[in-house]
Amino acid sequence: MAVAVVVGGGFSGVVAARELVRTGWSVIMADPQARPGRGVAYSTAARWHLLNSPVSAMSVDPDRPEDFLEWCRRRDPHTEGSDFVARGWYGDYLTEALRAVDEVAPGKLTVHRGTVSRIFEASHAGLTVLLTDGVVLAADAVVLAVGNPAPRHPIAAGDDVRRLSAYIHDPWQEDVLAGVADGPVLLIGTGLTAVDVALSLADREITAVSRHGLLPRAHAPSVRREVAPPPATSVATLLHWVRDQAATTGDWRGVMDGLRPHWDRMWRRLPEHEQRRFLRHVARYWEVHRHRMAPQVAASIEARRRDGSFRVRAGEVCGLRPLPDGRIEAVIRGHGGIDTKAYAAVINCTGPGRLTDRDPLVRSLVADGLAAPGPHELGLAVDEHGTVSGRSHRAPALFALGSARRGRLWETTAAPEIREQARALALHLLTMGIDREAADQTR
Repeated sequence: MAVAVVVGGGFSGVVAARELVRTGWSVIMADPQARPGRGVAYSTAARWHLLNSPVSAMSVDPDRPEDFLEWCRRRDPHTEGSDFVARGWYGDYLTEALRAVDEVAPGKLTVHRGTVSRIFEASHAGLTVLLTDGVVLAADAVVLAVGNPAPRHPIAAGDDVRRLSAYIHDPWQEDVLAGVADGPVLLIGTGLTAVDVALSLADREITAVSRHGLLPRAHAPSVRREVAPPPATSVATLLHWVRDQAATTGDWRGVMDGLRPHWDRMWRRLPEHEQRRFLRHVARYWEVHRHRMAPQVAASIEARRRDGSFRVRAGEVCGLRPLPDGRIEAVIRGHGGIDTKAYAAVINCTGPGRLTDRDPLVRSLVADGLAAPGPHELGLAVDEHGTVSGRSHRAPALFALGSARRGRLWETTAAPEIREQARALALHLLTMGIDREAADQTR
């Protein structure tokens, strides 16, 4: 029986494993987490960390869109599809979904707790997967389901700052926020990560800074619009159409949601220089409208802004300096000039970094020639099936899901898109022509 190794145990890994087992593969999932299936985002137990999408959008099964809703109703019969529930619930759901794979197809799924360090082309067909604990796996196919990479350090954070306990590089490291000292806190970034941190540090005076000073917009009741976007080849044409649709319907949320099935085709239609223009001038505005806050979260953030305990500024953190008392002095350049203030903690909330810079496994794949940076260096070079391309050739047995496809795709980080990618990839592997009997004989 042919073996697929899935690298990563978050949402992408779970849906990949489910679909591969469903189509006859034996799957080994390699994941360092103690509770596979949850990933980083869904390991939180904080009740205020809610999903950024409604329950109705979060099923792992494309054939059963109400699967997560039914699961939630077993916990709370009053749950509606429009509700935004705790991320911890979703982590439990993913863990159970992974367990169900083994119950339905006993022996077809193995979860190995460990970190993949290298992937090599094998002397026979397939790939060899090496883990940091010394385990070596032979695979007929490998699926990179590595999720979002760790954030990059802000330019202003030099080595002297990075060594300080008052500087937090990645707020999603376990229990890292519990050690934040009393006093004012500076968040570098104003996206969804900053929102989560602000809710976690509800008793602190917080200032969040980003170049545009934009917070994610809030979800609100809306109807997904059936739209027919024009074959735009320029960002200006696209934006004009979106604004016109929003003005005509009076519901920009419905327009944005209606664009989702079309957006990747629209993205690929844009010439490279127009894609760069979008990334440089439009992406941040687009993201705050596309990736929105749960209504309850938005209400909490707005209450904090009203009472002055959470401030959002447009500006640039152009300097960070350690102080003798352990605090960090920040120099912020904004529209009103430059100001300097000492903070008990500075937290990097800039969001995911570049995959080819921040993920050690991906860096090794690029160094070995099995992978290459994709368009705009947002993810990896992949084809329409997610097959990863190296410097000189494609590794026909190496595939990527989710954020690793960013660049070729734009809408590739949310649950609905990733579960469809996993289904399509599993079906594609059925057509690859792997001689499974020969695969068994090489082991």
